[in-house]
Amino acid sequence: MKGKAGRMRVALGCDHAGHALKLQVAEWLRGQGHEVLDEGTFSEESCDYPDFALGVARRVASGEAERGIAICATGIGMAMAANKVRGVRAAVCNDLYTARYSRLHNDANVLALGARVVGPGLAGEIVRTWMETRFEGGRHSRRLEKIAGIERGREGDEGGRA
Repeated sequence: MKGKAGRMRVALGCDHAGHALKLQVAEWLRGQGHEVLDEGTFSEESCDYPDFALGVARRVASGEAERGIAICATGIGMAMAANKVRGVRAAVCNDLYTARYSRLHNDANVLALGARVVGPGLAGEIVRTWMETRFEGGRHSRRLEKIAGIERGREGDEGGRA
């Protein structure tokens, strides 16, 4: 992994449902030489996922972290909350195909995982695939610029249909 994507700072956060999986993901990331910025939560006590999604998203949007991983029961809530932060492209990935293409075509910078959807073995493979896959660029860059235009409130400024 280090040979393909290099060492990265990864913001990692979860709610109570994702706590156990977050610990496993953190261990795996550190084992691959990545620096983990732990945004919490730090227990399985009930909490609100938007608080932790925001912490991960802000770290990524500010450049403090190159990537982020947010874990809740399904990954959906984390992705919805994280995507409210300008510059964040969070993708829910519960299989290897979506993990690969979220990076290859969409340059996703936050991975949202569902701890009650995928087991730890599959989650590890999803994280590995997502971390190792590079953005393809090309025609996909133009599409990401259109998304950025929407964030700036300038939808339609980035050209016509592709």
